[in-house]
Amino acid sequence: MVGVLVGAQETKVRPAVVIASAIYLAERPDVLVGILTTKLLNAPGTTDYVLLDWRSAGPRAESCFRAVIGHLSARDWESVKVRVRAAFAT
Repeated sequence: MVGVLVGAQETKVRPAVVIASAIYLAERPDVLVGILTTKLLNAPGTTDYVLLDWRSAGPRAESCFRAVIGHLSARDWESVKVRVRAAFAT
């Protein structure tokens, strides 16, 4: 089931990058998702990455990975970062 954000004006299928690790998947049946967008900025942000091999990934045009997280309190954000680091520890 695909959720729709309250107030969304438009919905459509969008490409995404699914982020998971063996450690994370061993405990959870869900995944983290980063967006792919064709709306490239003149100066990409620190968490943006313009794909070099976008054609083989499937988007219709040059695309950028963008890590987007909603607004969290400083305390919650610190705890989220700890969990993300743990999920991808090698």
